[in-house]
Amino acid sequence: MTIFSTLANFNPWVNAHIYDAVATLADEEYRRDEGLFFGSIHRTLNHILVVDRLWFCRVQGVKPDVKSLDQILFNDFDQLRAGRQAEDQQIIDIVSGFDLDALSEEVSFITTDGRQGQLPRAHMLMAVFNHQTHHRGQVTALLSKFGADYDDIDLPYYLASV
Repeated sequence: MTIFSTLANFNPWVNAHIYDAVATLADEEYRRDEGLFFGSIHRTLNHILVVDRLWFCRVQGVKPDVKSLDQILFNDFDQLRAGRQAEDQQIIDIVSGFDLDALSEEVSFITTDGRQGQLPRAHMLMAVFNHQTHHRGQVTALLSKFGADYDDIDLPYYLASV
């Protein structure tokens, strides 16, 4: 098992905590522009899912079907949550298929602004898992502001639970 497998398996656990807490919010709180990079919790959760899809297509060498980084994949919270759960499982499946040789392989891709990029697959995975953490931190800051309990979601709590 690689660190990436651990992070892939962490995703459904941490996202369940966050989505459970978000589900307790009033719709107005969930959708209100609070000044995050993508405005609201709703738009930020959509953004995380968009970027996961973008990078995991790239990691597999597949052209992503992403229109923009602020694309709304699901306007309905329950559908967004189901999409998140499906993506989390797909991430586990994809990452579990990579051995050390595959992780070190250079993968070419096109950036969202049309530039050519190339990175080792391991660096791409580092980027996407770091990106998730960055935006989940924004969401949890708002959850705290709104008084919603998302429990202890740091990685050591997950590791202690498995």
